[in-house]
Amino acid sequence: MLFAGLSGQALAFQVEEASIESIQSAIQSGETTCQQVVQAYIDRAKAYNGVCTALVTKDGKPVPSKPGTVRAGAALKFPTATVAASKILPDLDKYKGLPLEYGRLEPTASDPAVVQQFGMIAGMPDVGQVNALSTLNIRGERSVTCQGAFDAAPGTPLPAGAPASCENFRQQPDAIERAAALDKQYGRKPDLKAMPMYCAVFSFKDVYDTTDMRTTGGADTNYATDAPPQDATVVAELRAKGAIIYAKATLAEYNAGPSNPAGPNAAKVTHRAIGLNSARSTWGGATCNPYDTARETGGSSSGSAVSVGANLATCSICEETGGSCRQPAWRAGVVAMVTTKGLIPYGGAIGSDPYLDRAGIQCKSVKDTAAVLDAIKDPERGYFDPRDIYTALPKGMISKQPYSTFVGVNANARQGAKPLSGLRVGIVREYMVKHAKNDEAVSDLVDAEIKKVLRDQLGAEIVESRDPKYQDDPDVPNMVYTFQQALAEILPIHMPEYFTSHAGETGGADGGDDDGPKTSKELQFAVPGFDVGSRDYIARLAEGKAPMSDELNIRKVTAAPQIHSFGYHMEQYLLRRGDARVNDWYSLVVNTKDYTEAHAVSLKNTANKLDISSPGITQRMKMREVMRMVVDKVMRENKLDVLVNPTITLPPSLQGGAGQPTANNRPTGRFPTSADLGIPEITVPAGFNSVIYEPKFELNDKQDNYRTVANNTERTAMKNPMPYNISFWAGAGEEPMVIAVASIYEQATKHRMAPPGFGPVKKK
Repeated sequence: MLFAGLSGQALAFQVEEASIESIQSAIQSGETTCQQVVQAYIDRAKAYNGVCTALVTKDGKPVPSKPGTVRAGAALKFPTATVAASKILPDLDKYKGLPLEYGRLEPTASDPAVVQQFGMIAGMPDVGQVNALSTLNIRGERSVTCQGAFDAAPGTPLPAGAPASCENFRQQPDAIERAAALDKQYGRKPDLKAMPMYCAVFSFKDVYDTTDMRTTGGADTNYATDAPPQDATVVAELRAKGAIIYAKATLAEYNAGPSNPAGPNAAKVTHRAIGLNSARSTWGGATCNPYDTARETGGSSSGSAVSVGANLATCSICEETGGSCRQPAWRAGVVAMVTTKGLIPYGGAIGSDPYLDRAGIQCKSVKDTAAVLDAIKDPERGYFDPRDIYTALPKGMISKQPYSTFVGVNANARQGAKPLSGLRVGIVREYMVKHAKNDEAVSDLVDAEIKKVLRDQLGAEIVESRDPKYQDDPDVPNMVYTFQQALAEILPIHMPEYFTSHAGETGGADGGDDDGPKTSKELQFAVPGFDVGSRDYIARLAEGKAPMSDELNIRKVTAAPQIHSFGYHMEQYLLRRGDARVNDWYSLVVNTKDYTEAHAVSLKNTANKLDISSPGITQRMKMREVMRMVVDKVMRENKLDVLVNPTITLPPSLQGGAGQPTANNRPTGRFPTSADLGIPEITVPAGFNSVIYEPKFELNDKQDNYRTVANNTERTAMKNPMPYNISFWAGAGEEPMVIAVASIYEQATKHRMAPPGFGPVKKK
């Protein structure tokens, strides 16, 4: 990839917007070496991977400067300027609740010589930093246990006092050394058949074990040895295929878990303004949006998406429990793919809900994403992983052809026809409802994109589902068989109890008040004149002879009560890791420091929750089966090849500010194409939006808490247009079709644009 300068003279290869193929081609042509590629990414980390959030304090006065951990050769510099809490929280003088946990710099538990931001924080505009990578695979800084001279290159004596584990740790090459070894062995002739990921520079969400980098799930936990003894399966497979295992990405700590179960511990302070729509961990800090650093990234795989979007890595391996790969991907303007649950192995990774957790892939193109999916496949085991019980999939669910062979290919199209001719695409209007003014712009933009590009330009036949909250579109034929009909036919025999549930029981109560959902005494899905709990009603409903509540739809039906699987999974992970200091829940808690008291309380209560049984687990297992049947029935009845909708309709909120309150179970995280169903989806950049109605904080009626409220009157043009994405999804095992349609759309539109504030690094 050569870039022409102003004079017309060719410039050297640059990693900005580089693909896997372009990196390999540049190495083969002699334009660059693998070592130079890795160094270029390190140079970008030096320039752009700094702190991007400020402390929120009581008075807004400056704080003394203190050193942070070393990244890319230099210690983190924390801003000394702070933000007064009254600028974020209105009527603060009237607030009567728990004391606010104001922002502060404190020493970390892992390394008391360095500090991190604790308590309330807020984003900073135009700061030129994104904080996407928490650890870089650079000798001396890739481990806290073996930092500095304790990670001296082999052949150099270790200083006195170095932990014994550092002798084995330092034998592993860092990213630069690995790249240099590849250059020495292969030069300009890499074996791309054996190593298809040759010199692709990867970041990994910090839940995937890496033997050559610190792994803590983002937590500030003082392990005896912070690098685990074995790679996660996806790390090992990509390492074997020539990838550079380059960095750990920041994240919402422990994949945004754990939720706080009932327990003996309670917070004595509150942090209502922190973390709303922000992905943050105690050790790594918070990630900021590369298109506007004052805005949030979504979570929990924030650093993974931003590292790709800001060209700090070639691709990244994310994780998704709800929408944690796709949410940050659309905010960072990149592609993300999650597959049928169990296709990508999750062995050797920290999870928050084993039944839902899925590895995902984030790259700048569908082509690279599919290539990574192929590379994860083991030559002997395939995608099966003995450490992951969910990978024991039926063989027929896995493509016999490489997934990359479906990129840009429509087997149904006749020669000379439009690229998507012969395919039927279903628009899922349930995910395009304009719940508030903030949903309108993106919903309308994606609607226009579907008609103009998928139908008119590419030749797909489109039909739409129906939702009472979305006006029927006369320009698009309706599905002959709707999601409502499928629910009415399938729910009664499999989950009849759902019809007599109360708001709040299923986790499906509308939000908007941060005091939490309340269980109502009224039935959620009552129908006047009918006993919805009776056998006669649900039998008539299934036969189309009785009506169903409009409130029962695919947005709401996947909600479930709280579960307690994180406690089990973390205990299992610690047993497998076998650290000398942190090897069970008790030792985890006593060796961990948390960025807020509320987070610390959640960990303590989770540690005390020995009984992990919950109705949520049972309901989710039943709901996955039911909703897969619903999706499959709708697709077969309507002869659909793929489904499409906006990934999310909301624009990004301000970091640390108010988030858009939930309405009508708007899908901002877990929704049917997410882990609840465990079915494949790809989100692809679809354009940019400037319209926003900034949500606000307000005091509740008791004046003891803050809640978020929608702003439906004050339209604002964002200073920096923000990307939005379109999602393509289908039933379990349908990765080939999803890849084909998503890639054809991507090739026709090329909406991906690098964030303008993070261009090539200026040479000194």
